[in-house]
Amino acid sequence: MLAGKVVGSIVSTRKHDKLVGNKFMIVEIVEHMKEGAGQLVAIDNIGAGIGDYVLVAQGSAARKGCVMPDAPVDAAIIGIIDDGTGLE
Repeated sequence: MLAGKVVGSIVSTRKHDKLVGNKFMIVEIVEHMKEGAGQLVAIDNIGAGIGDYVLVAQGSAARKGCVMPDAPVDAAIIGIIDDGTGLE
């Protein structure tokens, strides 16, 4: 699981059938948690907004976390952080 900040959103009019109706956000991973990419696209089923700090699951945990086990999802926002020491 990673922590990051939502910095933008993505609109996709054409996508896989299992992704229709879902919101996609651009998440910038907190600096000390990076393992390469600084940003990623995550599906958001919990209503995070730009500027929110969030928890992101990746891989099979992302599919389970957003209750979409058969969807092509690699990253999912699974929580909005209310308070976190050392995030910035």
